Amino acid sequence: MKRIAVIGAGAFGRNHLRVVRESERAHLAAVFDIDPERTAAAAKEFGCEAAPTLESLFGQVDGAIVATPTTTHADVGCALLSAGIDVLVEKPVAQDLASAQRLIDAAGTDRILQVGHLERYNPAVLALRKIVTIPLFFEIHRMSVFTPRSLDVDVVLDLMIHDIDLVLDLTKQSPCEVRAAGISVLSKKVDIANVRLAFPNGCVTNLTSSRVSTEKVRKMRLFQPGQYVSIDYGRQDGIAVAVSPTQQISFQPLSTTKVEPLKTQLDTFLDAMETRTPPAAGGPQGLHALQVALDILDKIEEHTALVARSLETQSPASQ
Repeated sequence: MKRIAVIGAGAFGRNHLRVVRESERAHLAAVFDIDPERTAAAAKEFGCEAAPTLESLFGQVDGAIVATPTTTHADVGCALLSAGIDVLVEKPVAQDLASAQRLIDAAGTDRILQVGHLERYNPAVLALRKIVTIPLFFEIHRMSVFTPRSLDVDVVLDLMIHDIDLVLDLTKQSPCEVRAAGISVLSKKVDIANVRLAFPNGCVTNLTSSRVSTEKVRKMRLFQPGQYVSIDYGRQDGIAVAVSPTQQISFQPLSTTKVEPLKTQLDTFLDAMETRTPPAAGGPQGLHALQVALDILDKIEEHTALVARSLETQSPASQ
């Protein structure tokens, strides 16, 4: 049984603590948070050791889940990896490409580095994978009501990166064209964004993400030759609409079994730890998703500057 520590006892860290504690394959060994009071409270609630420092975990655990702010992922993750501890780090893998590469280099070929792209383990996504052929068009919406968490990053790195990762994985390509627009509403970061990605094989993806919506929406629509597939991440279900050569239309619900993706993700981390096999959502995949997300943010900045210049030329003072 693998000894697992959770680093970060915030809202999502507490979810990890619960899942590790409930696992029959892992032992929740310890929790560490930069806030001693939060560490102590989490340790008491989940029945594990309250680690006084990150370094106190070295040599005491086999793996660690890093659920700290994105800006700290690289420093925390590299320290753990260098100490011989396998790491599951929350998405995005890091705040910038250099930091992500630091994590990959620290893991090398000896340590397991997995990135928490949780939607990969959604039952609807697992069912979709079984029928994907040649994706030609994606329409994806991910809307959430506003919460004060994860405001250290833009909505692209907070929410949209889930869908970016899936599209990259399903197409097996990198986009050759990126167009994007976004605005800040309730925070200093981009809170809503609309993106168009074009791929070398002609596939086009439209993504919209918002963390200032009045409702929660998490849906993907995929079009491929002879078939249209719609999945609902939240309901963990989907339907495939196919057209036969005789123009007959059939509707087939996707075969899914509802599970908690966080538990499946933990199992894949434990599998990787036991087999010493790189996970599908490893450091390189996290880096790829981060690269595209940062390209999107660059395009949003360009669009914002363009709009600002346009408004200046149309203002009464410029007449």
